[in-house]
Amino acid sequence: MNRMPVYFLSHGGGPWPYVDDMRQQFAKTEQEFIALPGRLPAKPEAILVITGHWEEKDFTVSTAERPPMVYDYYGFPEHTYHIKYPAPGSLKLASRVLALLSNAGIAAKEDARRGFDHGTFVPITLMYPNADVPVVMLSMKSNYDPHQHIRVGQALTPLRDEGILIIGSGLTYHNMRGFGRDESTPIADAFENYLSEAVKQNNAEVRNDMLAKWETAPGARLAHPHEDHLIPLMVIAGAAGEDKGRSMFVDHVMKVPMATYEFGYGK
Repeated sequence: MNRMPVYFLSHGGGPWPYVDDMRQQFAKTEQEFIALPGRLPAKPEAILVITGHWEEKDFTVSTAERPPMVYDYYGFPEHTYHIKYPAPGSLKLASRVLALLSNAGIAAKEDARRGFDHGTFVPITLMYPNADVPVVMLSMKSNYDPHQHIRVGQALTPLRDEGILIIGSGLTYHNMRGFGRDESTPIADAFENYLSEAVKQNNAEVRNDMLAKWETAPGARLAHPHEDHLIPLMVIAGAAGEDKGRSMFVDHVMKVPMATYEFGYGK
């Protein structure tokens, strides 16, 4: 099987595909997520998601056979708290992830109750609406150490040759007070430009060093006061190995860019 590319997806705001006004705003993102499976060399055996909505003291792998839903958003219409995405989990993949991390000397735990948050179910619902691809989640570590997360990605690289699609789900800009404000646009643009420049580096060591030093980028802490939505990119950069990355597309919503990056180019 051909090696799978890896992706960092800017997943947008809350359950946006299920809210008409928001869905119109994210029309470009919706189109791109729907088309993404066509970029892959084959349908994945399973998907591993590192989501910006799950952090633990230690790296943790979801082991639920039938993952429940996690409605981790507020103030949305009532029907968005009844969304179901019935994709199965995969004990096989979860065990493989735990083994790869263990072999790399990285401590990890299991969670048999963790469900799909919107950073997980929103993009994957659009990609695989029939919920016919198993999904496993890997938490971030709550210290947000970029180097540790890059190392985790490096440990997971073999999955790409085993038919597993690895996705990091977050946002390139995540300042809740800044969305929709004119003054946020140049800040978000400058920070995304830094990330894009890092991602496209030919040398993986240079790329990973730039990402690890993200706080030195223009507007870094204004773009990410809390870096939960950025750290999944570190895992993806590690999993990319020597593969060069690129900006697959940028959507502009609420006056800020939301970029999605691809490593190991798809079709």
